Amino acid sequence: MSNLVKFFRSAIAGPLVALIIAVIIISLTTDRFLTTQNLINVSLQVSTVAIAAIGSTLVILTAGIDLSPGSIVALTTCVLAVLVKNMGIPLPLGVVAVLILGIGLGLFNGFFSTYGRIPSFVVTLATLGIYRGLAFLITEGHPIFSISPMLENIFYGKIAGIPLPFLYMLILYAITAVFLRFTRSGRSIYAIGGNESAAYLSGIHVNRTRLLAFILAGLTAALAGVLIAARLNSGSPNYGVGLELAAIAAAVIGGASLAGGYGNIISTLFGALTVAVVQNGLNLNAVPAAWQNITLGLIIILAVGLDMWREDFGRWLSRILNFRRGSEEVD
Repeated sequence: MSNLVKFFRSAIAGPLVALIIAVIIISLTTDRFLTTQNLINVSLQVSTVAIAAIGSTLVILTAGIDLSPGSIVALTTCVLAVLVKNMGIPLPLGVVAVLILGIGLGLFNGFFSTYGRIPSFVVTLATLGIYRGLAFLITEGHPIFSISPMLENIFYGKIAGIPLPFLYMLILYAITAVFLRFTRSGRSIYAIGGNESAAYLSGIHVNRTRLLAFILAGLTAALAGVLIAARLNSGSPNYGVGLELAAIAAAVIGGASLAGGYGNIISTLFGALTVAVVQNGLNLNAVPAAWQNITLGLIIILAVGLDMWREDFGRWLSRILNFRRGSEEVD
């Protein structure tokens, strides 16, 4: 029972419980949810949101916010399409080019948010429009189809029956978990979000670390863009709409504090899975888009509530156990 108390006090308790509740409810409402094909679809759907959510979580941990991932996705899919199809550049070079572009876009966000001392909300709200505007500009507002026959293999390929995007996602989360826990930069990200002044006095390069978080956010958004382009074999300025909200929702459902300094990247993965499961279940039940948005909002409130109350629930459970032990000793 003591392990149960520790679990409810852990960072993953709220996100995991929210995911389990979502799976149970949706499984009861439709018998198509737990089919093999649908679970494969869920693993494909969650990959792009989960990968973008890595960057969103890193920025949130520094007490910042990034509203631009969806627009970065749109721009990177369009640039990839222009480079590979219109200009004839080999696909591998095109992919590398758009990943470098993602790093540059994240650097732009981070520079003005840190050294420019402009709030990250304002900077990324502006670049949300700038980056998508550039995507419309380079494509003249038209999608570019059939980028490359090799592109679809990046998304639809499988290893041992497991879709490649799901494996990409797991590998990236493992790398991020190691980065945050075992590297100086990763620990500095937590320190800055927890107390910026104390971090500065401890010798941490605050601006440099925040800049790194935005650069990684740009890179993960570009990776999500490559996956979306591979899934649809096309680039469009309309791709990625709402992705930034889904990525932030995954981080928040995962228990990341918008005040910074608190969060768990594995919990973000559970948050992304919850978002994907809920959206998939609503689609299977033919729920209108308006109600899907309402339901997702309620799920976010529930998940955050579970995370906020987990310490209280753990203390309550501990008191019950101690009371029972005391009663048994008296008897």
